[in-house]
Amino acid sequence: MKQLFLATSIFFCIAATAQKNTGSSKQNTAKETVNNGYNIPITLTPYKNCYIYLGSYYGKGKTLSDSAWLNEKSEGIFKGNEKLTGGIYFIVSPSKTLIEFELLMDDKQHFSIVADTSKRDNPQIKGSADNDLFMTYSKVSLEKGQKIQHLKASLVTAKSTQDSTIIREEAIKTEKELQAYREKIIKDNPNSLLTTLFHVMKRPEAPEIPIVDGKPDSLYPYRYMKEHYWDGVDFFDDRILRTPFFDPKLEDYFKYYISPEADSIIPEIKIMLLSARTGKEMFPYLLIKFTNKYVKPEYMGQDKVFLYLFNDFYSKGDTTYLDAASRKMIFERAYSLMANQIGEPAPPLVLTDTLGKSKSLYDVNANYTLVIFWDPHCGHCKEQIPRIDSMYEAKWKALGMKVFSVYIYNDNIPDWKKFINEKKLFDWIHVYQTEEVKEYEAKNNIAGFRQLYDARVTPTIYLLDDKKRIIAKQLAMEQFDEIITAKTKQTKK
Repeated sequence: MKQLFLATSIFFCIAATAQKNTGSSKQNTAKETVNNGYNIPITLTPYKNCYIYLGSYYGKGKTLSDSAWLNEKSEGIFKGNEKLTGGIYFIVSPSKTLIEFELLMDDKQHFSIVADTSKRDNPQIKGSADNDLFMTYSKVSLEKGQKIQHLKASLVTAKSTQDSTIIREEAIKTEKELQAYREKIIKDNPNSLLTTLFHVMKRPEAPEIPIVDGKPDSLYPYRYMKEHYWDGVDFFDDRILRTPFFDPKLEDYFKYYISPEADSIIPEIKIMLLSARTGKEMFPYLLIKFTNKYVKPEYMGQDKVFLYLFNDFYSKGDTTYLDAASRKMIFERAYSLMANQIGEPAPPLVLTDTLGKSKSLYDVNANYTLVIFWDPHCGHCKEQIPRIDSMYEAKWKALGMKVFSVYIYNDNIPDWKKFINEKKLFDWIHVYQTEEVKEYEAKNNIAGFRQLYDARVTPTIYLLDDKKRIIAKQLAMEQFDEIITAKTKQTKK
């Protein structure tokens, strides 16, 4: 029994996310032809006098495309004026909780279905060659799959090593038979939708390590896998998006075959997006997927990927997929990240210290500068600031570090000074922005330090080198320490 979870959870709203039904069964007329729209009569017993639904896979999730009313004879019809995007579809129960069975939506979307919920594995689909092929394959796949599962389960009760070996060999043989069956379908039906789906499903097998000039080339299997990972897959083909295979395969590709550095990720994304450019659904899906992934990246420095997406796509007009709120968020986020990329000079900071004197970040002479944006009323700051000072006194100070400490607000100077005194943060350079300077920046549309340093939460922390270039940002104290230790060792060498 399969549970149906509707729609993918996408952070931004896009117009192309769910395929819209351009005409329900109540709105369509009999003027449709084989080349216009879709027309799928269905009989699904024992359901009567109720709605059933036509759904499809979409990226990580599932979505509904149409509904049909079943009469007293369990008869209904899915109809629409425009063709549905091809892919793997399914019939959904009236409660919207069960997938009754799957089918292929090929280019010829005028066929009929007769099915019984007590025989979910045997729907009768007439008028669709792709579904004939799909149903035949499904039966073979089910048979082979059940056999493989049974063999693997029997390993637990195997009485000897010899029995286990025989069982494993039989399981491997059955898997190879199923793969050979798929390869035959691909060879005999190269233009079928099922062949397209097989290409999406397929993962290349790693070859053995070859010997080159008498030495093993241990990287060859990796290079081979990466080179052949997308064989037979066209990124402009919207149909592959409506399968449960494409999105997991895409995520595994970036997880196992692409280095997490932004400079390695960007060329891969560029190729994919340019290849998918003509895909009505694929291009916006990939653009939004990559945006979601790298706007709040897993690894430091990957926000450079988001900036690439902004500069090469969003800023050049690819915003029709966004609602107003999402567009506003993307542009504001990009502007907040532009000035604080890893390896780039830190934005200048000229603020006021506790005695009312002007202090400039670039006047600080230090091997390392830790810039901290914090608030004495922030619970996390109350915990982290003393810990950072302890590390500073115990280790970082001796390595030539100085701390440029920015009170992110200016509404309670007495509490700020009280915290500094209570925690004895006397070796730090403490500064804040006066209300007059803040108002001047706002009046003259000058970016403030909150935007320049993306200081939206507290504490926000940056590590700078001796030339005030950004080495690291937004890490845990222990991670900053690891980077400082590694950089110090490199300097000594």
